[in-house]
Amino acid sequence: MSKYFRYFEYAYLIFAAFFLFEAVRIWNSERSRAYIFLFFVAIAVFMFFFKRRFRRRFEERNK
Repeated sequence: MSKYFRYFEYAYLIFAAFFLFEAVRIWNSERSRAYIFLFFVAIAVFMFFFKRRFRRRFEERNK
């Protein structure tokens, strides 16, 4: 089960990379939308570390 959680963790990083790409792409034309994408980058990176910590705690508890 934890194997699947690891894949979902890295999916957050993939989403963060996509949002960062979009923010850089539209930075000069639509700055307000770029800030929203940067916010999503921060949330995705936070969720990666949060889920990783939660999964490790879960695995330690089940050992």
